[in-house]
Amino acid sequence: MLPVAIVTGATGAIGHAITRQLAVRDFEVVLLCRDRARGESAVAALKDATGNERIGCAVVDLSLGASIAAFAAQWDRPIQVLVNNAVIAPTERKESAEGIELQWATNVLSYYRLAEALLPQLAKAAPARVVNVASYWAGDLEINDPEFRRRRYDQHRAYRQAKQANRMLTVVQAERFEPYGVTVNACHSGDVHSALSHALGFGGHETPDQAAVTPVWLATEPSLAQTTGRYFEHVKEVPCPFATDRARIAALDQVCRGYGV
Repeated sequence: MLPVAIVTGATGAIGHAITRQLAVRDFEVVLLCRDRARGESAVAALKDATGNERIGCAVVDLSLGASIAAFAAQWDRPIQVLVNNAVIAPTERKESAEGIELQWATNVLSYYRLAEALLPQLAKAAPARVVNVASYWAGDLEINDPEFRRRRYDQHRAYRQAKQANRMLTVVQAERFEPYGVTVNACHSGDVHSALSHALGFGGHETPDQAAVTPVWLATEPSLAQTTGRYFEHVKEVPCPFATDRARIAALDQVCRGYGV
């Protein structure tokens, strides 16, 4: 049996490259996609590119806790790797069908909820790994108003606070998951010409395959089997200024738990 990797945001430029690099390393890879047609098209392209027939997709709306819970409830096989990579950056404030601001729901809560929901399946495969694709462009987190209900919505601030939250929640989940033999690490992937970078008004100087190197390394490198709760850029550990404020991390954990997992 091939080890199983679950990848979110796999129809995007970086996610597609992450999936392809895992597939050529003999993983069975499952793409979590909101749009079935896009997912199936990506699966066909990946099978052609890699020769790996154990690539599939599942329809999950990552902005919805109910959709994540439904997927986790029907998946009963061990999972060796979970790569949380899905990200959006709408220019205007939008809400999910559950009434949660869309960047917070997708870029933060989906990472948190999916890891929590799949912990039993990850534990079955222990040692297993969770990789959170965050960013070096992070900050501006407002724990008391993460959904911009009081503040005026700003696309860039919403994105930056989401990436800060990813890095902070990596620390708390690493500690919570360690007894189960599951590591959790975060990384910056890379600066790529992609739908996301264009939405944020940026370009990019790296290829998707270059950007995928660090997430895939965190998912597969044997020497990192015991490494957890850390942040990486360009296959190097980097001190994370958000990882030292234990009180704030605990407060953020409670905020996220308040949405339900």
